[in-house]
Amino acid sequence: MDAIVEQAMRKWPNVLHCYGWLGLDQRGQWWLRDLAAQAAGDFAHSKGSRLEHTQLIGFIERNYAADAQGCWFFQNGPQRVFVELENTPLVWRVQADGQVHSPTGACAQPQQCLVDENGLLYAVSAAGLGLVHTQDMWLAAELLEQGRWPAPQTVAWAGLPQQFGFVRSPQLQAPVGAE
Repeated sequence: MDAIVEQAMRKWPNVLHCYGWLGLDQRGQWWLRDLAAQAAGDFAHSKGSRLEHTQLIGFIERNYAADAQGCWFFQNGPQRVFVELENTPLVWRVQADGQVHSPTGACAQPQQCLVDENGLLYAVSAAGLGLVHTQDMWLAAELLEQGRWPAPQTVAWAGLPQQFGFVRSPQLQAPVGAE
């Protein structure tokens, strides 16, 4: 976490949390969800505006974490901005050496691979569960064929949050009156 964020948290410890305003899609892209986007439906149906500012995205990713309930958030100074997830909290980019990297800087070796009913591939590592980015499927397939990754097991998409301890929509669990 950035030092300036930690300093702001100490200076203003009681800032209200923010829900529904930020989303992460299954390609690892960040989305700003204004009131109109939120009113139009959940994140899967109304994403909002894709963030493109490189420095802002970097700031979000450096300060992205999960709470004890498995709700992922971006610590924006003193304010915790909870993230709506289209799929998983991490989206892995596959490296030629078989490791996976997330935009947050997590780097890991897959310990388990999963395939859901939609044919999406997931890698489980010490850093957690992540969806393999669609642009890296050719490399992932090679690693699976070569036996460098564990053979994938079938899993139900809907059961992933419970099985791996994350929440796709913190907004649905937000206290009444929370923003």
